Amino acid sequence: MNTVKKYLGFIWIVLAIAVAYYSIGIFGSKLTSGKQEDLVFGIIIFFILLPLIVTGLALFGYYCVTDEYDEDYD
Repeated sequence: MNTVKKYLGFIWIVLAIAVAYYSIGIFGSKLTSGKQEDLVFGIIIFFILLPLIVTGLALFGYYCVTDEYDEDYD
């Protein structure tokens, strides 16, 4: 079970990188569109939601890889 957790940890880290990359690609045009609605939406995505999502995925993956979720409670 621990090996499955480690593999899933790597998947979470790769998923965090992919989310960051695609979010910058997709929502990057919102910041430069010139419309106020797009600018507010882009700022909320970039500076509030994107760091929370990417940090959460990467931290969860890191904990899985480093055996923080070990089943032994000694």
